[in-house]
Amino acid sequence: MVPLHRDSQEDICPICLDPLKEAVSTDCRHLFCRMCLTQHMDKASVSGVLSCPVCRKPYSEGVLGDGYVCYSHQKRVCSFCETSRHLLCVECLRSPEHQSHTELSIENAISHYKERLIRRSRKLRKDLGDLQRLKAQEEEMPHALQVDWESHRLRAELQNQDQTKEQLKTLPQHWLDQQEDLPAEVAKMFNFSEAVTQLTILASDLERTARELDASTLKDASDLLHRSAPQKLEGLLSHLPPSSPNLS
Repeated sequence: MVPLHRDSQEDICPICLDPLKEAVSTDCRHLFCRMCLTQHMDKASVSGVLSCPVCRKPYSEGVLGDGYVCYSHQKRVCSFCETSRHLLCVECLRSPEHQSHTELSIENAISHYKERLIRRSRKLRKDLGDLQRLKAQEEEMPHALQVDWESHRLRAELQNQDQTKEQLKTLPQHWLDQQEDLPAEVAKMFNFSEAVTQLTILASDLERTARELDASTLKDASDLLHRSAPQKLEGLLSHLPPSSPNLS
């Protein structure tokens, strides 16, 4: 297989006449956008002969690179199975295993999953903003937390000095009440911070995958959408009020 070339603004694709995107080289060393050459293969497959669009010399489907050729049949992949999350070639599509599955063409799958990734990331960014606002509201009470810690310290000192229960009762009742709630308040703040961190990472992964999405990363996109589904995030978003279902 001819090594793949990096994108270059200096090289122009002979098919679309735009700067190369995901450049691939045929056996005759001509460079094309991967998607352009894939579409050219679709048209050329009718005649059964793959020839370079520039010089007409034959080339193999393997020039598209790893992830674009079916390992089982050594043919170019043409569809993405949403059920098995695998890339399929024409031979795979004929197998009984995939007869009841839902498949999309590579081009439609990329467009479909990119749109879903973008919608999901926007929804997560909104939830993240709401969560950060709630976290900020909780952090606006440092004085109350300080009182909690002081009451905890004072109570410990009195107990160490073998003070009677009556002396403990002379402490302001709200100090004692707040001291009882202290572990829950600290845990709540920790949960807020943990949720914000995890949602930030997840939203960034969704955005990056949408930007870089191609045939070879469709399975990763599907897995990421599964991991970021609303029912998977119920624990992280439990502090937020209920919202309308996310249909993406």
